[in-house]
Amino acid sequence: MLVERIHPAGIAAALTRFLIAAALFALAGASTAQLAYPGKPIRFISPYAPGAGNDILARLVGQRLAENLHQQVIVENRPGGNTIIGTEALAKSPPDGHSIILVSSGHVITPSLFATPYDAIRDFAPVASLASSELVLVVHPSVPANTLQQFIALAKSRPGQLDFASSGTGGPTHLAAELLSIMTGIKMQHIPYKGTALGLSDLVGGHVHLAFSANSSFPYIMSGKLKAIAISGEKRSTQLPQVPTFTESGLPGFDVKFWYGVLAPAGTPKGIVDRLSAEFARIMVMPDVRQKLVSLGADPFVSTPEQFAALLKADLVRFARVIKTARIKVDR
Repeated sequence: MLVERIHPAGIAAALTRFLIAAALFALAGASTAQLAYPGKPIRFISPYAPGAGNDILARLVGQRLAENLHQQVIVENRPGGNTIIGTEALAKSPPDGHSIILVSSGHVITPSLFATPYDAIRDFAPVASLASSELVLVVHPSVPANTLQQFIALAKSRPGQLDFASSGTGGPTHLAAELLSIMTGIKMQHIPYKGTALGLSDLVGGHVHLAFSANSSFPYIMSGKLKAIAISGEKRSTQLPQVPTFTESGLPGFDVKFWYGVLAPAGTPKGIVDRLSAEFARIMVMPDVRQKLVSLGADPFVSTPEQFAALLKADLVRFARVIKTARIKVDR
């Protein structure tokens, strides 16, 4: 019986070839899986109740995504817990691209106000931002100020005497007013409401002096029931071209917007994330989608996964600083 002696170097070389072949096979399998994506219906979580702005947008873009990918997209409402319930559900989902969520600015505000069972940055893969609404500072017509500088001077002459309404403690409209106070040194009294509509109703009725608001205040501005002082953003709104930005009004750096974006679970393959991002970018420039956004008081605000990741991190730090400086706390 002939027994061939194999040199150790030959064994090592053979093992190396085997490992390389196995790695290439695994990569090929992963690439094939990504090319076959999506292989089943996509769950699109909305951490809000049906009928909310987030839900409306999720259903709008979800329908277009289903058409583009030739696969069913199921919008799943998971409201409650200040969006924590729905967001936690995504964090625990398999990172295969078949579960995504539509979040808003609140995603990076919540961790500074509540103990969350997930990390708002590390546990998610940013896909893209989709849309945004700039916030406008509106006052009751009886307030003797027509410009931002006049308003600041008025507030400084009456410290703590001007009441501002918000849609709730810790929300974007509340934090916008607190940021204005921090940047200008004025002091105002916060009056929180359960939602935007109630606060605006009291503002129109003259029960409070001012508020930060998005699209819901536009009809009151156009009818003269409210005065618009300034709007956030780099340029003026196409819907309110007469209203100057905060930068134009002498307060550069005041850039607070309400945005929507899509996240996937951390670990989702980059190829799948990039494909989803590209699909959403195409969807947000569709004429019918843009028209619907305008009716919701929003504009397309599309970004790459990398740009959205940078926005998430920046806003997390920005809002955390405002919450800490203003000593904002919410009832748990």
